[in-house]
Amino acid sequence: MTGKQKNLKFINPDTPEPDLILEAANIIKQGGVIVFPTRGLYGIGADALNLKAVQRVFEIKQRPLNKPVSVLINDLKDLDKVAANVSAIAKLIMNQFWPGKVTIIFQAKKGLPKNLTAGSGKIGVRLPAHKVACAIVSSITVPLTGTSANISGIAGCSNIKALDPLILDRVNLVLDAGCLKGGRGSSIIDVTLNPPAVLREGEISAKKILQIIGQDYGKNC
Repeated sequence: MTGKQKNLKFINPDTPEPDLILEAANIIKQGGVIVFPTRGLYGIGADALNLKAVQRVFEIKQRPLNKPVSVLINDLKDLDKVAANVSAIAKLIMNQFWPGKVTIIFQAKKGLPKNLTAGSGKIGVRLPAHKVACAIVSSITVPLTGTSANISGIAGCSNIKALDPLILDRVNLVLDAGCLKGGRGSSIIDVTLNPPAVLREGEISAKKILQIIGQDYGKNC
């Protein structure tokens, strides 16, 4: 096994092995960085409340420092760890589309790492749907970074075979759950704006999201 392969481990996507989940959780708690499966693409996970760990994510992805990083949470109760306010509109979206599918942009809670929000004062949050991702976030007491496992500007990967060697070399653990569904990723809606705005159309169309919250789609285009 080569050095690159030592940190790559196969995990069952339907019944994740507890020892691998524990290993991933321990790495995250110690400030490490992992690659893990989400609903459609592989993501890079680190303790979202650890400034140095988040910085490692930026460095590994070669991500511009002015681009915030979204997070994954274990439960709706964890929203108060990252979000300053959860509006009625946000609750409508969560009830309809979570887990997965939609990332919601909230006003960020004070005290979050500045690099996580890129100084925007906002934070993107999603409840994961993939069983491995769910198991990981339920095994840690902090939000997990949910950005895609790719070099910035390059498409994300749904198969570990397509993972950039630069990422494989620099993370502490890669959990390979096989080929994921791929696709466009989650849709992103900013509920801090009035009216809320769909910033990225992903799995769920902008029209469907805006209809749920009673907003005229045509006025948002």
